[in-house]
Amino acid sequence: MSSSASFDLIGVGSPIMDLLARVPDAFLTTLTGAKGGMVLVDADEMEAIVTRLENGPATVAGGSAGNTAVGTARLGLRTTFLGKLGNDSTARAYREHFQAAGGDTSRFKHADLANARCVSLITPDGQRTMRTCLAAAMTLHAGEISPADFHGCRHAHIEGYLLFNRDLANAVINAARAAGCTLSVDLASFEVVNAARDWILAQLRAGIDIVFANEDEIRALFPDSAAHDYADLALRLASFGGIGAVKMGKDGAWVAQGKNLHRIEPVPAPAVIDTTGAGDAWAAGFLYGRLCGWPLPAAGALGSLIGSECVRHLGPSIPDSHWPALRDTAHTLATKR
Repeated sequence: MSSSASFDLIGVGSPIMDLLARVPDAFLTTLTGAKGGMVLVDADEMEAIVTRLENGPATVAGGSAGNTAVGTARLGLRTTFLGKLGNDSTARAYREHFQAAGGDTSRFKHADLANARCVSLITPDGQRTMRTCLAAAMTLHAGEISPADFHGCRHAHIEGYLLFNRDLANAVINAARAAGCTLSVDLASFEVVNAARDWILAQLRAGIDIVFANEDEIRALFPDSAAHDYADLALRLASFGGIGAVKMGKDGAWVAQGKNLHRIEPVPAPAVIDTTGAGDAWAAGFLYGRLCGWPLPAAGALGSLIGSECVRHLGPSIPDSHWPALRDTAHTLATKR
């Protein structure tokens, strides 16, 4: 890792507090939108969903890029975050969580509003369906972003949900490039890809170092693909010049760079409690490996390990007591590469 930079990674996205609730599949029939997706809602709709829950939700810090940034900080990268917190107890709890994980909090921005929240509805199969009220996070705008926000950062990891605000996404990616950061984007949701496919393809042509996608997202990005051959889709993603990582949950992943393709085996979980944040955790492991100079198979193996650990717990946060063993395994992978 470079010593000249202040931070190895800056996460960029919405610092969202997750509300986690177990629901039967029938609960989802009362909502619009597909199972497994994410839909933005206003405060009234959020409250209506929460009040219909049979049991009160558990609360844990989340947000796609936030989850990944916490994971990289836990693994040992110097990590900071760019996003807008509110001015309430939820915002203070989020900031404290990020700092406790080893992250730097100096680049958060603030608004005199409620903090963003996301209700994650977890069905018996472990799948999560999300409804998000962005509140303060939604007020982050293009005029607040400059290369100074990325100064001293080696790599910027950007969550796809920012693409719902195209001006903001442009400002973020342009400022990160101007500051000399390498870039990764997690496509985040098939709804994101459906809404911003042309933008994503244009940015791939302009140059993105790493793109993360799951099965639904990669099919949405390349809807003309006749077959669901994820190896070929990973190669197609990599054909733009960067690294293409196609995550397939319990089936592992495919990672491609140029014409080189690597099958990343899964790490089976004894029981799947909740898939919330599993893809973000996979990205954290992979980014740690890559930013430490590991080859793709080793970085992917760490991604599989961290992702597998994530699904064994409720919510996107891996308990503190589990991280020492994960760091030990990362050290073992580093010495074997």
